[in-house]
Amino acid sequence: MCAMRIILSLAFVLWFGPAFAQQSPTRPPSQSSSAEMKQIFQEDQDVRQPAPKAAPRLVPRDDAARREATKKLLDAGALHTGDDFFEAAVVFQHGDRPDDYLLAHTLACIAVAKGNRDGLWIAAATLDRYLQKIGQPQIYGTQFSRANQDAPWTQDPYDRDLISDALREQLGVPPLAAQADQLKHFQSQFPSHPQSPPK
Repeated sequence: MCAMRIILSLAFVLWFGPAFAQQSPTRPPSQSSSAEMKQIFQEDQDVRQPAPKAAPRLVPRDDAARREATKKLLDAGALHTGDDFFEAAVVFQHGDRPDDYLLAHTLACIAVAKGNRDGLWIAAATLDRYLQKIGQPQIYGTQFSRANQDAPWTQDPYDRDLISDALREQLGVPPLAAQADQLKHFQSQFPSHPQSPPK
């Protein structure tokens, strides 16, 4: 009886073992972050400082060039770390098409999976941007906008009931009361100015 169990066990290993081995995830060797992605990200942030290093009219053109450079790195498999994917997500968050925001959302999720906790907020913000871009209400409350420089700031359209404050906290998103304070701050700090609040 014992011999029969051993034979059956060996048969199981020989039959299913290779399939299990192929499905088992392998731990990649330790890899360093991309210096090129870091440079692209830094340029993206520099133009969004209070004293930007580029003329505002050039930012959309330069943003597009940064997205293209980041896409090339992604296609080449040159991004490996949580920081890499977080920085790529931020670059695509500053896109202008729904697909830019969906890609940014995906990159943020990968960043979190690779240990970058900052990717949680970006994942929420990019999904909010995607929803608003396709004419749907945002669900986390990360986006503040206005129709023109004389219109009031708003978060609408915004479904405030779908996601609880407890879930927002898990993503690093302020609760509804704090968002209301942010909105008042934007109203007072940018009452009649074409600049958007910091992204």
